[in-house]
Amino acid sequence: MDLPVDEWKSYILQKWSLLPKSIQVTISTAKTLNDLFLHSSLLLQPEDEMFLKRLSGGYLVGKDPDASLFYREKGNKKFQEKDYMGATVLYSKGVSHSGPNSTDISLCYANRSAALFHLGQYETCLKDIVRAQTHGYPERLQPKLLLRKAECLVTLGRPQEASQTISDLESNFAAKPTVSASQFQILQRTLCRVKVKVQEKKNLPEIFPEALTKTFEGVDLREENEQIPCASSSVSLHIDPLKGRYLVATKDILPGELLVKEDAFVSVLNPGEMPPRPHGLENKWDIQVTSGDLHCHRCLRRTLAPVPCDGCSYAKYCSQECMQQAWDRYHSVECSLGALLLTLGVFCHVALRSALLARFEDVDEVIEKLCGEMSKQGICLPESEDPAQILKYDLRGEGEKKDEAVVTPIPGCDINGKYERNYNAVFHLLPHTENHSPEHKFLCALSVSALCRQLEAAGLQAFTTDLKPTKLKAAETPVLCAELNVWGVAMLRHMLQLQCNAQAITTIQHTGSKENLITDTQQVRLATAVFPVLSLLNHSCSPNISVSFIGTIATIRALQLIRRGQEIFHCYVLAKRGLSAGPHESRMGVAERRQKLRSQYFFDCNCPPCERERQRPSAGPGREAFRCHCCRALLQGDDVLSCGGPACMESVSRDLLVSRLQDLQRQVGAAQKRLRNGRLELATQLLLECQSDAKSFLSADHSVVGEIEDTLAQAYAALGDWEKSATHLQESLRVVEVHHGPSSVEMGHELFKLAQVFFNGCAIPEALTTIQKAEKVLLVHYGPWNDEIRELQKMKSCLLDLLPIPGGPKE
Repeated sequence: MDLPVDEWKSYILQKWSLLPKSIQVTISTAKTLNDLFLHSSLLLQPEDEMFLKRLSGGYLVGKDPDASLFYREKGNKKFQEKDYMGATVLYSKGVSHSGPNSTDISLCYANRSAALFHLGQYETCLKDIVRAQTHGYPERLQPKLLLRKAECLVTLGRPQEASQTISDLESNFAAKPTVSASQFQILQRTLCRVKVKVQEKKNLPEIFPEALTKTFEGVDLREENEQIPCASSSVSLHIDPLKGRYLVATKDILPGELLVKEDAFVSVLNPGEMPPRPHGLENKWDIQVTSGDLHCHRCLRRTLAPVPCDGCSYAKYCSQECMQQAWDRYHSVECSLGALLLTLGVFCHVALRSALLARFEDVDEVIEKLCGEMSKQGICLPESEDPAQILKYDLRGEGEKKDEAVVTPIPGCDINGKYERNYNAVFHLLPHTENHSPEHKFLCALSVSALCRQLEAAGLQAFTTDLKPTKLKAAETPVLCAELNVWGVAMLRHMLQLQCNAQAITTIQHTGSKENLITDTQQVRLATAVFPVLSLLNHSCSPNISVSFIGTIATIRALQLIRRGQEIFHCYVLAKRGLSAGPHESRMGVAERRQKLRSQYFFDCNCPPCERERQRPSAGPGREAFRCHCCRALLQGDDVLSCGGPACMESVSRDLLVSRLQDLQRQVGAAQKRLRNGRLELATQLLLECQSDAKSFLSADHSVVGEIEDTLAQAYAALGDWEKSATHLQESLRVVEVHHGPSSVEMGHELFKLAQVFFNGCAIPEALTTIQKAEKVLLVHYGPWNDEIRELQKMKSCLLDLLPIPGGPKE
């Protein structure tokens, strides 16, 4: 996902292995990014580009009327089955594959409006009706559309507009009948019903739906930092020769305090599981739903009714405004490259988009940043007028110091010492080029070179001084400017930066069916982004902050009391996966954490939790251990596990137990499938058998034990047995606390579910106590405007109303 597809990686690795030793040495010892890019790009041959083109051909990102028809028919089947959500997604896929101003797209919009109507999404339904009409919806079908529009307006409490729509419809009927007699009778009956509704609403005040603009209310910083505009005044920026740049508390910070609210400089939606389609496959259109089908590709907001790019089927947006902004800033270049970017991976895509966004800061200044700005910071540059050579600088960001008076004290800051969310800050994130393997650098350099060749071949106006917003025209192919090689080196720098500086943006995804009374959620990776301020934080396996996301905006809150002068720490191990906060030393052992940090971030962790763990005696087999079936003691060892009990001599092969664990996991999966399909009794019986089996050979803290208990809680909740549901969920909660810690976001979500169980079971004291615990954890991670916190507050208000009034009359 982050790096190119496996076929391209294998191809480049083989190409590297066949290079003469002298060329491998030249590339491995390149002193500048320019040299690395130049030497590597010269090795990119036409046959390499042809192989990459064949790989890219597996991604279907163009418009295709056959695909539009395919998805519309699939959507119609879902609609007939009353699966309106499934129908909506399939109609959206049909919209994406349809060309603008075509019958195909108008039909898909109209059908989607019908599904949205049944989902109660009336405002969005109205927008789709307008879109269908704008794109030329057939006149003979207009009456159905207008009736749906009138019903939406009535439901939304807008009777005057509904009345006008009905008048227009009746005028059309009288002037130009477009339907058969039988259809006319059906429409007339529907029209009469809608008229009655309009009359009922006529004398009522007009009601408008609640505005959705409160998402960021209460998420503003109390007092903005003069040095770092998107940070609070509670932190300050420092630099150290060994630690680099870092943030320090300027005063005592309380748990839950908002420290940073930062919009990503650049973000790219993760495509999800989108392997290239094999050539010659009959059913080449995939009905699988990915994040790209449900979220805006610019602002990342969730949307049921995306608006597609006019030029490709891949990019989708929440509104026409988002689509136009994306087109003006980067998608006009990316549109024709969709398949290639999916093949080259998210990091290459982020690198291209970073360079494209840099143009909007004033191209002349950006070029200066790429060369002259480094001179200001003391980096030795050769004197050269050749644009292809102006990025020749030391890979580690070191060089001869210039006059101290003109050296910016902290890299990434402007001349006034201000650190802003701009290209200057992104450019100064370290690429750690000397730490990457020669093979990895060769892969990145050839991938960027191939991308530059494609830009040149397409004649795309990628890097130009004329950046005025333009009307979206997918077919435009203006002349490429002469500085492409300069930007190629910049993109290579960004691609190398991302291994250490990429941040996963996550969202909370609801799993299970909508009928479930107990919310089941999981945190999923939505996008890859660069946050210049978030990248300033150093690592600790026990961080003191929590990171959460609202669209492309990251919010950083204090996880615990942070004393004045203490450093602000983030956990790198989970930043790439986008998980919030720990303590992370409870999630994995010190050896595993150190290995991950060394391989990805190129340092050995010496944070206090790691030091404490290294000084402890051996902790034994750990949470994911197996236990003896005779005496229940934990088993220890490597290939052959022996019982740790004082009088037990049992031993067993690890492979045998691993195989048994895999069988158990398959059984749990089968039970979860039965639960999703509504086969509650069968699912519960199978889960109880799994629970018994797990107890016989797994430790009580094993994650599979927790998963079984959590699923049993869901099953009993679906059966209405709230007492048993609570019992199993409390056991699941115990395992979650062992694995993630009592203040973890996972603990907060599990407490939220337990509060729902107690609430539905009318266990008022237990529910109020659990709500208080859940609020305490979730407020620290998300602040007061989180959906789960609002739901907890509603439950608490309802329960307090049910409590007897002290001294009141008794029944």
